[in-house]
Amino acid sequence: MSVAIRLRRDGGKNRPYYRIVVADKQSPRDGKFLELVGTYDPKKTGNNFTVKLERVEHWLSKGAKASATVASLVKKVRKSAPAA
Repeated sequence: MSVAIRLRRDGGKNRPYYRIVVADKQSPRDGKFLELVGTYDPKKTGNNFTVKLERVEHWLSKGAKASATVASLVKKVRKSAPAA
């Protein structure tokens, strides 16, 4: 089973809201998923996303592939996270 970290669309017509999920690549966009790891609201200004970075790192270490949008969101989180 190949796993992807991608966006799942929620919200209404002309009001998209996305959940960042870990899902099997074969499952539909809005189908079942393994784990919810964040949210993304493109209509909101400012800080419009949340990401559980430790869970994303876990799945990436297990071989999951992130979509382009999710990869850019994770990159922003890593950039803003304090250096440890």
